Amino acid sequence: MTVMAKQQQQGSSGSGTTDLELPEEFLDELIERYRVGEVDLTGSGGFISSLIKAVLERGLQAELADHLGYDKHARSGHGSGNSRNGSTSKTLSSEIGPIEVATPRDRAGTFTPQLVPKGERQLGTGLSDMIISLYAGGMTVRDIQAHLQRTLGMELSHETIANVTDAVLEEVYAWQTRPLEPVYPIVYLDAIVVKVKENNQVRNKSAHIVIGVDLDGAKTVLGIWVQNSEGAKFWAGVCAELRNRGVQDILIACCDGLKGLPEAIEATWPDTTVQTCVVHLIRASMRYVSYNDRKAVARALKPIYTAATLTDADTAMVDFAESDLGKKYPSAVKTWLDAWERFIPFLEFPPEVRRVIYTTNSIESLNYGIRKIIKNRGHFPNDTAVVKLIWLAIRDIEDKAVRRRAKERGKPEPEPRADGKVHATTVQGWKRALNQLATAYPDRIPTN
Repeated sequence: MTVMAKQQQQGSSGSGTTDLELPEEFLDELIERYRVGEVDLTGSGGFISSLIKAVLERGLQAELADHLGYDKHARSGHGSGNSRNGSTSKTLSSEIGPIEVATPRDRAGTFTPQLVPKGERQLGTGLSDMIISLYAGGMTVRDIQAHLQRTLGMELSHETIANVTDAVLEEVYAWQTRPLEPVYPIVYLDAIVVKVKENNQVRNKSAHIVIGVDLDGAKTVLGIWVQNSEGAKFWAGVCAELRNRGVQDILIACCDGLKGLPEAIEATWPDTTVQTCVVHLIRASMRYVSYNDRKAVARALKPIYTAATLTDADTAMVDFAESDLGKKYPSAVKTWLDAWERFIPFLEFPPEVRRVIYTTNSIESLNYGIRKIIKNRGHFPNDTAVVKLIWLAIRDIEDKAVRRRAKERGKPEPEPRADGKVHATTVQGWKRALNQLATAYPDRIPTN
């Protein structure tokens, strides 16, 4: 049997054992057979379609082995409770013609192929989704190359993988420019530091993420903005963009130490209350406190932010400043005094609203997940790459959260979102908080 015949026989068997290394004699034979008209390169039954078929089937077999936990014919599979159960044939359409692929099955019916997903009839989308998923999970392009080579025996160039991930940029742009709700009772703002190559130098930049809480209590990422440094001009641009996308009013903007932001918000929405995150304020003051005294200082600070009234908070602040701890840590006292005017609006709200604006944890927890994903990257090539990855990461994080909540509630897992929108969870106790916000802002909460 010739080399060509062996390759074709193995490729049509569906065994997934095809050796994809192409020796010179094989290529020489292929060229000669193509020259005399014995084989076509493209079309049904052509060499390229047969080769793709072999690659896909090898990858599917590798996925099944990973799912079962043992290789084909391995003794470790005896008595495992699940085993291989033949295959199902399906035809995929492609640019080079139809390709028939044997998809392996397991006896328990629990195997869900990723390379060629169930219901997939178009070649390429399954692999593309796989690459995007790996990228969103924190893998670099180099990591993805190695993973595909190791698991599927597939070699893809850096450019190919980058092109696949870049294909979502149109979707990212549509998301970043989509219309927003006219009213967000609460908006959280925070930033994470990323490294970006600019003018042949790697610089630290801030990726600012804005989360809005709508009238239904749903937390939604409104956008992502990358900037070298914060300032009034930058934040004026962000606020103008949000305004142009439909945001007419924000009741409370909860943030921390973002230079120029309060002024930009008040210039765009004059009636918005800008509130310093209390948790950030506590953390900032603790930077000046020795480890052994931190618990004592935390106890001393608590009467300030739990005060029922501004008068009570003023008294608690004076007590802390004049205490032994306050005199020992004057910088901690100064931190609170410097932020006092942006802190005290917090005291005007009832308990349900205070719980919602007490901290920017809603956005901090999201940023924590994003940091885990980007930690493996040395730097990004440009700002667009930052936005792309963060958007994919947010979508991936939130989809996993949705599936987890569905599992906890005993409901079937929902299909991954196809609309490109990025949503977070709903604020706990929102109905009570909204009622109290409606009392505090009677003319700014729509009634219908």
